Amino acid sequence: MAALFRGSRSVFRWNKHVDFVLVSTRSMASKTPVGFIGLGNMGSPMAKNLLKNGYPVIAADVFPESCKELQDMGAQVVDSPSDVAEKADRIMTMLPSSPNVIEVYTGPNGILTKVKKGTLLVDSSTIDPAVAKEMAVAAEKMGAVFMDAPVSGGVGAASTAKLTFMVGGLEEEFKAAEELFTCMGANVVYCGHVGSGQAAKLCNNMLLAIGMIGTAETMNLGIRLGLDPKLLAKILNMSSGRCWSSDTYNPVPGVMEGVPSANNYQGGYGTTLMGKDLGLAQNTATNTKSPIPLGSLAHQIYRVMCSRGYANKDFSSVFQFLREEEAQ
Repeated sequence: MAALFRGSRSVFRWNKHVDFVLVSTRSMASKTPVGFIGLGNMGSPMAKNLLKNGYPVIAADVFPESCKELQDMGAQVVDSPSDVAEKADRIMTMLPSSPNVIEVYTGPNGILTKVKKGTLLVDSSTIDPAVAKEMAVAAEKMGAVFMDAPVSGGVGAASTAKLTFMVGGLEEEFKAAEELFTCMGANVVYCGHVGSGQAAKLCNNMLLAIGMIGTAETMNLGIRLGLDPKLLAKILNMSSGRCWSSDTYNPVPGVMEGVPSANNYQGGYGTTLMGKDLGLAQNTATNTKSPIPLGSLAHQIYRVMCSRGYANKDFSSVFQFLREEEAQ
C-alpha cells in the first residue's frame, strides 16, 4: 500500500491537470495511514480531524497519556517516532521547539532511523527556519521529502479544522500534501522553499504578540478610566483599533466566552511558546539586520512573564500580568 501511495503521488505530479487522476490519487491515498507525532494542545485536535476524515492515524507522543483519547477514537498508538516511520509513509509532527524537532527526526529513536524512501514528512511545529532546512537535508539523504507547514489559528481553529497552513517545500510535494492540510485547515498557502513557511509563521506570531500586548494595555487603560470592558471591546471592534486579539481572542476575563481568558487563561497558546517564537524572531531579525523594536520589547515582556509564574498560562494572560504590575 505504501508503494501504491508513492506511485500515486508521482502520477499526480505529472498529471496534475487531469481531473480523473486527481480523484484516483485521493481515493488511493486515503487508504494509507498517516503518522502523527506530538499530541499536545494543537496536535491532538489536528490528528482527530484526520481520523474524522477517514485517515487511519498511527500516533506517538513522549507522554503516553496524551494518546488515550485518540486511541479511543481508533488511532493506533506506538512507542516511538521510529515505530511510526516503520508503519506510515506520510508523517506529520507538531512539537514545541527546535530541539524537540531535531530529536524526533534525527535522535536514536527518531523518524529518520527507519524512514522509508519516498516518505512525505511534514512538520507543523514553529521552529527556526534554519532547523527546517537542516531537517530537509537530513531527510533527503534518506530518500524522504521534508516540508515545513506551521499553522496559525490556535486551539480553537485546530479543533474546528479552520487552521491556516503556511507551507514550505517542493511545490509538487505541496500538491500531494494539500489533501491532508484541507482536512485540518481552512486556508493552505504555499510560501516557497523549505523554511519559508517558518519565516511566515514567525512574522505572524511577532505581530500577534505585539497586538495582544497592545490590546491588553488598551483594555486595562479603559477599565481604569471607568469604561465597562464589554462596551470598550464593542467600540474597538467597530473602530480602527479592531484586531484579532480584540474581536476573537479578547484577553479580559468576562468579555468573551470560549477563550482562555474566560477559563483562567488555561489552554490556548502558552506564554512559554510565545516567548520561544519571539526569541526565534529576534534571532532571525539579528541575522538579517532587521530592526524590530516592538518585537524585541514583546520578547522581553513574555520572558519576564515566564519568570513570574505565567509560563503555563495562555499568552493572553499578559492582561493579568499588566494588572498585577500596576498594583506593585
